[in-house]
Amino acid sequence: MWHRRAVLAALAVTPATSWAAEPATPMQTWAFDFGDDKLSPGYVRVARDAAYDPAVGHGFEPSPAGGPFLFSLAVPEGDYRVVAELGGKAASDTTIKAESRRLMAERIVARAGKTATAEFIVNVRTAALKPPPANAPGGVRVLLNRGEEGAYDWDDKLTLEFCGPAPALRRLRIEPVTVPVVYLAGDSTVTDQRWEPGASWGQMLPRLFKPEVAVANHAESGETLKSFLFEHRLDKLLSRMKPGDWLLIQFGHNDQKIQWPQTYVEAATTYRDYLKAYIGEARRRGARPVLVTSMHRRKFDAAGKIINTHGDYPEAVRAVGRETGVPVIDLLDMSAALYEALGPDNAWKAFADGGKDATHHNNYGAYVLAECVASGIRAQVPDLAAHLIDGLPPFDPARPPSPDGFVLAPSAAHSTEAPRGN
Repeated sequence: MWHRRAVLAALAVTPATSWAAEPATPMQTWAFDFGDDKLSPGYVRVARDAAYDPAVGHGFEPSPAGGPFLFSLAVPEGDYRVVAELGGKAASDTTIKAESRRLMAERIVARAGKTATAEFIVNVRTAALKPPPANAPGGVRVLLNRGEEGAYDWDDKLTLEFCGPAPALRRLRIEPVTVPVVYLAGDSTVTDQRWEPGASWGQMLPRLFKPEVAVANHAESGETLKSFLFEHRLDKLLSRMKPGDWLLIQFGHNDQKIQWPQTYVEAATTYRDYLKAYIGEARRRGARPVLVTSMHRRKFDAAGKIINTHGDYPEAVRAVGRETGVPVIDLLDMSAALYEALGPDNAWKAFADGGKDATHHNNYGAYVLAECVASGIRAQVPDLAAHLIDGLPPFDPARPPSPDGFVLAPSAAHSTEAPRGN
């Protein structure tokens, strides 16, 4: 186990909160007790075999016996503070993910007969959009793709997954809050990958923030700046955006594909124009945009150096940042340092499908890229950096931890299907 991840796990048990979140209205708190002891006042007892029932509004989702288990609560769209009390009669080791495998807390360990607490914020959304006025153009729903149908990211429930070698849930409190939101717009390298063993940096990012901001990951596999618009994904994101929020924008992997004529944008012209449109829409709502260059694909030259497969697109991002005064997180440069430090013999261990995929990442690759993004936030976005967890160690992509020592409790959902895009 990495030393730095042991530090992060310790921080997750008793997170410090310096920002006072205002409650959403109307205020409602749900409190559930899963133990066998005397029922705590104000809590609702939930049997360990209580399946989710829409009529009741809460319960456990289907999952393999003896593995990770999932608990869902029907809630409206919004942001929710979750306080999970973990532990029981036996020693426990619990990692918590939300919705489609967003990492919220890891390695929360409690000795036998003792408990430990994890606290975090979960963003919940549906695909519905408020209908436009009569005769006005627009849509009433995000145009989800086949791979998104039935995903926990888009339903009317808050779903928590409890993973690890010995997960144990004792009590759960959930309440709506109004907090700053970090919105993510991007492609398959950013999205909440629904299935093991794939993963993306966006679904690891919540782990690195204090329980005082929400991460709303609207990125999706195969998306481009254009398709994100006509599928109403940007509409959905903007419909919830408020002053004081952030918008992180990372596109490029698919935008550069001239063989996709309906969504292709040219680096020198339309790509820049679409980035500026996103920036303008965020600023119009009082939110703060941040540009992120795409990470490299894993392609080495004979000397062990990464080959740029993104052409002029990363420099176009930097140029738009300079022109508009928007901060730029240079994930392209950081990923080159990361992959070259691992070298051709080990870099494949950061990628999906046992390294056969040179674009998409596994849990290790997603985790270290999220730390790269956090490092960029520290350097370029100080107001957002103030919300990173206290004591988060610095991360140097040129000196990455070994993938051989990485452990993250897997989720129950697995698939061999590759994400859209490449």
